[in-house]
Amino acid sequence: MTHLNVFTVVLADATTAAPTAGSTAPATPSTGAGAQQQGSPLGLFVPMILILVIMYFLMIRPQTQQRKQQMKVQDTLKSGDRIVTTAGIVGIVISVKDTIVSIRSADAKMEVTKASVVEVIQRAGEEKSAS
Repeated sequence: MTHLNVFTVVLADATTAAPTAGSTAPATPSTGAGAQQQGSPLGLFVPMILILVIMYFLMIRPQTQQRKQQMKVQDTLKSGDRIVTTAGIVGIVISVKDTIVSIRSADAKMEVTKASVVEVIQRAGEEKSAS
């Protein structure tokens, strides 16, 4: 704690230097040779704006594109599509309502929300390509 007090006293002495023997004008920080120049306010905002632009392109834009793609998948669901849900259930769409999708997986029939459909593996009417 005493180191900070000594540092403060030294700083105060350096900024309020005594006038030289031959001068009559008081030494002020703005007239002294060691006076600091003020930077423009624009110089302070440029790094912050740059960070926001980078954050937009790395985080926000990819999320919005992914959300649009997910909405497109959910809006184009139709009977016979083979889908995967967020829980990892693979099934075939039986019927599509406003927010509910009926699917059949193995011997079970389930109703899930459209929002839980993650991916369409195979569209109805398309044949599975041999890979």
